[in-house]
Amino acid sequence: MLTVVDTSENPAHYSFIEKKSEFIADACHINSLDEAVEFVESIRQQHPKSRHVCYAAIIGADQAQFQERMSDDGEPSGTAGKPILQVLRQSGTTDTVIAVTRYFGGILLGAGGLVRAYSSAAAGVLKTAHVSEVIAAQQFSCTMDYAQYAVMQRIIAQYHGSIRNESFTEKVAIECAIPVDKSNDFENAVEQTFHATIKPIRTEFGSLMG
Repeated sequence: MLTVVDTSENPAHYSFIEKKSEFIADACHINSLDEAVEFVESIRQQHPKSRHVCYAAIIGADQAQFQERMSDDGEPSGTAGKPILQVLRQSGTTDTVIAVTRYFGGILLGAGGLVRAYSSAAAGVLKTAHVSEVIAAQQFSCTMDYAQYAVMQRIIAQYHGSIRNESFTEKVAIECAIPVDKSNDFENAVEQTFHATIKPIRTEFGSLMG
């Protein structure tokens, strides 16, 4: 599996004209479907006069874990969001959202023309995007004392993991992702290092960029 690594602040970009309608595609990396919706809304704000902002998004490291979302945003049902989603599926791309903005040019494209246009926009933006391999990951939550935090950071790095979220109150709470094939060793290392004073809690499956 692959993922787009371009960020929401600097997404991959592609555009073309089809029968006087302009199609503008933007794609970026996401860690949740909520992030996809936020990205689409930011694109919508950039194009207040556009007729449609259609999109599709996938997250998950393999087909058994996939979560998907799409929207035709007023285009005829099945002519926009679904073709974009199909391009993501066929390209083996995950943890990615593609938003396609359309400025209507006054000429109706018909259902077939819309499917081809939105498919072309999605495929085009993936060709311009920076991509990376995706690794299946187990996500954990952990709570610790401040004095333990630096050591925990080193253990996460040792097992090629990534910290996703942190909060600092009376204690430090973190959410991290560890490659699935290293998750058992990570748990054992944490419990042995901290003499079972920290218990990593498995939450859900996710992914990491390779």
